[in-house]
Amino acid sequence: MKVVYRSFRTDDLARIKEITVAAFDGVSIDRNIDDLLGPVASQSWQQRKARHIDADLSREGATILVAAVEQHVVGYVSTWIDRASGQGFIPNLAVDQQWRGTGIGRQLIDAALEHFRQQRVAQVRIETLEQNAVGQSLYPAMGFHEVARQIHYCMNLDGADRDATS
Repeated sequence: MKVVYRSFRTDDLARIKEITVAAFDGVSIDRNIDDLLGPVASQSWQQRKARHIDADLSREGATILVAAVEQHVVGYVSTWIDRASGQGFIPNLAVDQQWRGTGIGRQLIDAALEHFRQQRVAQVRIETLEQNAVGQSLYPAMGFHEVARQIHYCMNLDGADRDATS
């Protein structure tokens, strides 16, 4: 089957969110928070992560490129550009589990990089969690350099913290 790479259409949104939730299970800060402290404001990590796509689309200069097989979206990459700094950002990249390992993620990043080149972006940033082995392998293989590690902390303000030591 032939994979077609194209621009996002609004009717892709529900499918992109579905792919996002499945792909980020186990490699999401929001999932880590729920596992350690419980859901926030009665919203699951899946609901919060899916809303990240809405945030991606609301940024100035945002684009989403999708990979589709027979009109069925099987992956996507979201991008945005900070023109003042000359930097492009890739906040989300996900491929349907059935299609992982086929090179679609790599092709989506290549498409995003070409988009950034056309927009005369000087530098591109992408990040991954330490627990995301795929990202830690793919991004350096594509020429990205690790520049920093960051530690995220979270606490519940209602006193409902789970025992973080168990």
